Amino acid sequence: MEFKDYYAVMGVEPTASQKEIKTAYRRLARKYHPDVSSETDAESKFKEVAEAYEVLKDAEKRAEYDELRSHRNDPRFGQQQAAYNTGGQQGRGSAGAGSHDFSDFFESYFGHRGSSAQHASHRASAGVRGQDLEMELPIFLEETLTEQTRSISYKIPTLDASGFPGPEITKTLNVKIPPGVSDGERIRLKGQGAPGFGGGSHGDLFLIIRIAPHPMFDVDGQNLHIVVPLVPWEAALGASVEIPTLTGKIAITIPAGSQSGQRLRIKGKGLVSKKGAGDLYAILKVVMPPKPDEKTRALWQQLSEQAAFNPRTAWE
Repeated sequence: MEFKDYYAVMGVEPTASQKEIKTAYRRLARKYHPDVSSETDAESKFKEVAEAYEVLKDAEKRAEYDELRSHRNDPRFGQQQAAYNTGGQQGRGSAGAGSHDFSDFFESYFGHRGSSAQHASHRASAGVRGQDLEMELPIFLEETLTEQTRSISYKIPTLDASGFPGPEITKTLNVKIPPGVSDGERIRLKGQGAPGFGGGSHGDLFLIIRIAPHPMFDVDGQNLHIVVPLVPWEAALGASVEIPTLTGKIAITIPAGSQSGQRLRIKGKGLVSKKGAGDLYAILKVVMPPKPDEKTRALWQQLSEQAAFNPRTAWE
């Protein structure tokens, strides 16, 4: 009896993950489905793929198969196989009513698992699940603070009765966006993707969140940064300054003697998350006024003489 290399049938490596095996099955089942395939050996190929998937999709069966596969080049493999079939495992094939859809190799080692329920499952597995779809959803920073309801429209590929591509249709949904979403986050809408074929289920729609750049705030995780311009006397003397936040303006106190680049933390005014709200950091930036007139220049000169301050003493 010929050994069946199920990994070769599926076109995957023996180390393939369950997801890779499932993806390969969907692709090949669609390719060789007798209702849509134009290949002459489509039906036999489809049965081979279904048989391989029946074993590899199940962790227990796959482990048993891998053990058999490791001995496939043993000269005694055929003898071992015969003993396996006629020994204590003789009852394996008899339980599989209708299991003649699969090869003798399958029946010899896995036929004992066959049942009417198994073959009903096998027939159902001929259906191909619909394609998953993705679309980007831009939102503003302010919209991440609370739950949002958005109306979205997207194109869905369709299949005709024979499984061939049909015209795209436009679908519109009202979706809820939870608070605290972040850039690049994926939201799954189950069953809102492309329709399946042959009784297969619909795919899913994945919304990929894209946070629109903000003109004033930079995002650092759950924290926000904003640059606060100050005139020299505000930095020197201290001041109360109004700054914007995502929920409105607030007043902050600038300490006397503040420096450019200094950061003031405003707790809880950042982005929200499941762990709570982040913080807003006000980054101070001293900005000089335009070129002074003669009177203003004289005042700056007077200040420089009175202050007698040299910020470069460390260089001396």
